[in-house]
Amino acid sequence: MLQRVLALFSVADWLALGLFLSGWIGYTYYADRAARSARGLRGVTHRHREAWGRQMVFRENRIVDAALTGNLMNSVSFYANTTIYIIAGLMAVAGTLDRLVSFTEDLPFARVTTREILEAKLFLLIAIFVFAYFKFTWSLRQFNFLSILIGGAPAREEPEPVLQAYAERFAVVNTLAGDEFNRGIRAYYFGFAALAWFAHPALFMALTVTILLVLYRRDFHSKTLRALDTSR
Repeated sequence: MLQRVLALFSVADWLALGLFLSGWIGYTYYADRAARSARGLRGVTHRHREAWGRQMVFRENRIVDAALTGNLMNSVSFYANTTIYIIAGLMAVAGTLDRLVSFTEDLPFARVTTREILEAKLFLLIAIFVFAYFKFTWSLRQFNFLSILIGGAPAREEPEPVLQAYAERFAVVNTLAGDEFNRGIRAYYFGFAALAWFAHPALFMALTVTILLVLYRRDFHSKTLRALDTSR
């Protein structure tokens, strides 16, 4: 069974898939977990979320905070719903693989392919967007929890240490929800790279590297980061 799976793809296909998976997993760790992430968009926006939390606990009327959280939830909900349609479309394509084989054969630089190879590539795409759906829905739930924190925030007359601790808890939940949303968006980016695999593994590798460079620039060297980073 293992030999059959290994023989399904060429060496170039396996190299492309390895680069894709290692690049995605490695960049996720680098951008979200590594020490470097504190100087990227994630770290900078977390500091702004901390400032939001401090403002929230000292506000008498928290309607603005509830409205902002609702706006964030609407954005996440939009992507979650869109992902469902994408998954449904990909599953519909799975029923027309013979036509897809004919279509890919006509693409420039496309390689000779089989139904089994296309099924595997299509399964990768479906898995990517299923992953994105789980990330978006978990993000949505965490923003719901954030709404609960707003509703249960202590009165501003409480001791300052109590208010500060609550503000930090608010910021942490806010950042965790944002992280899950970002991972869902990142899955969309890598989904576009996976589409190139239908044409050629070299194109798949090239687009994977391009996506990594785009993500790195936006997370660590963008004009938006410079505008948000008040420490510069």
